[in-house]
Amino acid sequence: MTQQPSPVSPGFQAFAAAAPGHAQAWSAMVQGLAAASALEKKTAALAYLAVLAALRLESGVPFHVQMARQLGASRDEIVSAVLLGLPAAGHGVTQVLPTALRAYDGE
Repeated sequence: MTQQPSPVSPGFQAFAAAAPGHAQAWSAMVQGLAAASALEKKTAALAYLAVLAALRLESGVPFHVQMARQLGASRDEIVSAVLLGLPAAGHGVTQVLPTALRAYDGE
């Protein structure tokens, strides 16, 4: 049986290992913002994927796809979230789509 690669990017893993105090502060801020959001958790996870795609921050996509999936997002919802920014952000969002699909499909 092969082990699945971590959905957490190597950059974030290095951040957490090299600067645990900063990582803890970051995590507290993220949790605080999530608690303050009026969005339902799955909706927020899909919106976050749309932002990652628009900014082309592909390294965070596998982790956040898995979070959205755990919250009940379908494969079609993941695709729609990634492509949501197409009119405003342009074709670049499509570059994130293969990574999102691989993460959703467990590849």
